[in-house]
Amino acid sequence: MTTTVNQANTQIAAKVQTLSLPNILLRLEGLTMFAAAVVLYAHQGGSLLLFLALILVPDVSMLGYMVNVRVGSLMYNAAHLYTIPAVLAGVALAMNIPTLLLVALIWFAHIGIDRLAGFGLKYPTEFKDTHMQRV
Repeated sequence: MTTTVNQANTQIAAKVQTLSLPNILLRLEGLTMFAAAVVLYAHQGGSLLLFLALILVPDVSMLGYMVNVRVGSLMYNAAHLYTIPAVLAGVALAMNIPTLLLVALIWFAHIGIDRLAGFGLKYPTEFKDTHMQRV
């Protein structure tokens, strides 16, 4: 039992020590995006129920991995780029569609929390191979 605990502590310590400055900065950027999206969502009067209902929707893109790793990484990356929610937010603001803006903010929050947790864009090699591990 002691050996198992010591091994787990050693693995945790090794992981903490391997965080590079770029990795830490990417995580901080994720925290910033998450916080900004949540604050703006609250400022817009967004519903907590809507937020909770939609926060994990971008992860449906992981179903692409049921086809193969290449399709999975393409679908996951498309759903985890800031570009699509940015376009949605722009359209929402230009066309005065408040609900669409709320959806875009939830999407930004999702991507931000993923980056904070260390989940990055995927390489087409395996699910765990992300840009966050390579910086």
